Amino acid sequence: MIVNTELEQKGNLFPSEIVSYKKDVDTLYFTTKNNVILQLTVVRDSVIRFRYSTTGKFENDFSYGVTIHASRGYYFLDVTEDETHYVVTTSKLICKIEKSSLQVKLFDAVDLKLINEDEIGFHWEESYEYGGDIVKMSKACQRAESFYGLGDKPVDVNLKGKRFENYATDSYAFGKDTDPIYKAIPFYTAIQGDKSYGIFFDNTFKSHFDFAHERRNVASFWAQGGEMNYYFIYGPKMEDVVKNYTDLTGKPHALPPLWALGFHQCKWSYFPESNVKEVTKTFRDLKIPCDAIYLDIDYMDGFRCFTWDKNHFPDPKRMVRELEEDGFKTVVIIDPGIKIDLEYDVFKEALDKDYFCKRADGPYMKGKVWPGECYFPDYTKPEVREWWSGLFKELIEDFGVKGVWNDMNEPAVMDVPNKSFPDDVRHDYDGNPCSHRKAHNIYGTQMARATYHGLKKYAYPKRPFVITRSAYSGAQRYTSTWMGDNVATWEHLAIANNQAQRMAMSGFSFAGSDIGGFAEQPQGELFARWVQLGVFHAFCRVHSSGDHGDQEPWVFGDEVTDIVRKFVELRYQLLPYLYTCFWNYINDGTPILKSLVLYDQEDTATHHRSDEFVYGEQILVCPIQEPNARGRRMYIPRGKWYNFWTNELVVGGKEMWVDADIDSMPIFIKEGAVIPKYPVQQYVDEKQFDEITLDLYYKEGKESSQLYDDAHDGYDYKKGRFSLRTFKVTGKKEELIIQQHKRGDFNAGYSKFNIVFHNLPFTITSIQIDNVETNIDRVISGDTQSILLDKGFTELHLIGK
Repeated sequence: MIVNTELEQKGNLFPSEIVSYKKDVDTLYFTTKNNVILQLTVVRDSVIRFRYSTTGKFENDFSYGVTIHASRGYYFLDVTEDETHYVVTTSKLICKIEKSSLQVKLFDAVDLKLINEDEIGFHWEESYEYGGDIVKMSKACQRAESFYGLGDKPVDVNLKGKRFENYATDSYAFGKDTDPIYKAIPFYTAIQGDKSYGIFFDNTFKSHFDFAHERRNVASFWAQGGEMNYYFIYGPKMEDVVKNYTDLTGKPHALPPLWALGFHQCKWSYFPESNVKEVTKTFRDLKIPCDAIYLDIDYMDGFRCFTWDKNHFPDPKRMVRELEEDGFKTVVIIDPGIKIDLEYDVFKEALDKDYFCKRADGPYMKGKVWPGECYFPDYTKPEVREWWSGLFKELIEDFGVKGVWNDMNEPAVMDVPNKSFPDDVRHDYDGNPCSHRKAHNIYGTQMARATYHGLKKYAYPKRPFVITRSAYSGAQRYTSTWMGDNVATWEHLAIANNQAQRMAMSGFSFAGSDIGGFAEQPQGELFARWVQLGVFHAFCRVHSSGDHGDQEPWVFGDEVTDIVRKFVELRYQLLPYLYTCFWNYINDGTPILKSLVLYDQEDTATHHRSDEFVYGEQILVCPIQEPNARGRRMYIPRGKWYNFWTNELVVGGKEMWVDADIDSMPIFIKEGAVIPKYPVQQYVDEKQFDEITLDLYYKEGKESSQLYDDAHDGYDYKKGRFSLRTFKVTGKKEELIIQQHKRGDFNAGYSKFNIVFHNLPFTITSIQIDNVETNIDRVISGDTQSILLDKGFTELHLIGK
């Protein structure tokens, strides 16, 4: 007899009271009466992991997001209990777990102030369609709390009052507030009062974040499956939160080759070979520096990956060699869709080895992309990644291609409603078989990972250079990225500015936009303004669809060409500064771009600023983001800053008008900074030069700056063959002292520093180099004063009156 024909719809379910507790070294287990387990792991003094099971057991603990190289360990751990709570204490945090409900509160262990607390905390809903749980977390939103992060969301820097979905999506011609978009980075930071914390929700299913949107005093996050598994990361400085998150998910495995930080030119598509050569020749003729030229899908034979169209490129090996002789590295696109064609070796081999993704009932996942009907490799399977990496031998080792650009890897599929794979597609997930619901958000990252290992293998002893469109947390270990198919509008210029800042505060600094816009055609003024912004992004590339016209610097007339040249030359002059920023990024996780809130969170005026950012540690930048502007109002952070163009010293902590006609943009230098500059080159290492410039901006007080250098490629720097110079500046009313300390074994090719002094407040009467008096005539005077001296000096002392 049938007594019940319907499932019981239980709605939201909650943990009940704790009935048992046990400790296993750094991991604590709290079990409730209804069989919920909270596994709390103390990763570091300031990093605690919270992992929940609703079934009394945990799945295999596996993550693509967390690196095996993450720092672990702590100095102090104490666990106590009272009548109502278990209390876990480290040197940085106090975590209280409520016995009746498993709800959590986190306090600063030093001043005992509340940092974060559960509202209703962990809860879940049974997924009747797929099985498993929809896992949810609700946190109380404190008064005046602000939220930041989540990768490439095209919104203002502060996320307060908004709701987002993380599901990597091909978002052609996206707009402001488009969601979801290309990347799924489930990490955010928050500031309340003077304290900052972060939450990394390491769950690859489609996830959602609500920052006091639905309910004014609640911030929540949830996912359509998997575990409630998140890391709480405490600062109290926001920059420390970002550093610790970057340490957890991984810093880049290697420095990029210096040429990868130059100016790059791309288009869909440059072909045939004569067109490529015409573009590169024009760069050299007009003396606009450029290091890389890109080949989009039209270089292939019928869009088949790892092939060449011999009509358009009859001898690619020769062409790539000739381009390199002229200073251009060749970068090619590779997509995941492999054309169904039994005469195509790549397809046949993957088919024979069963490397393609399959549907739940056994057929291969078939989808339409550029080549037509395609199958798709399962990059979550180690053997497939190894096979994929081996496919790059000819491109990289034989033909001399220097970089690979992974596109369409959300994965994107044409002519289907969700633009991607169906949910039932199966994946290996490194021995943890799952559906596409779980693997979707990490598919692009695993493709980039396999590509990275191919380039690392075949470019050796040079460094790999990979670009990806789709990414999950941790992708920064292997690849750079860009923001996808934007549009040539002023609104998109502002979006690109916000996206690059947000990516940097999401642990992914090696990022940039399609300068000028991918879709549609920019006017010359917009293109010039976008270049001005783009040269201050770590990844600097012009890219366009080509559907609406050309987008090279010279097509907008002589005035724009001159402006582009001026700012690209500035990019190349500042390469040693950017390279030093990268050194700090790969070693300490220090973001290369800093939104003002990241630079100075204690100044509440910065919490809602989106336009201005600090490039590295000492250069303030604010793009012009509207037409016909001859300047703009901008916020100058606290401290004193020099106008880069006029040397005028301004006092920060306020908003002010800054002049900036079409050939200029607001740039300021922090007082006391020492900014290293190379001579202008047409491409990286074009010239062997004997001196570099150090621009020193006077400060009454102390300031420290750095200059990192190495061979600009290869791995010798990992063996100590690098040079890291620290310049300590001490300024007084009638004195200036510069002390230099160097570590590392690398000896750069230049032998001298030309130190240029900006705004010295005294007349120099005496000079001492390493405590030895020297001739005052060594100082060259003009608009500024300068002195040329051996790079090995340890102290320069200027005395004046």
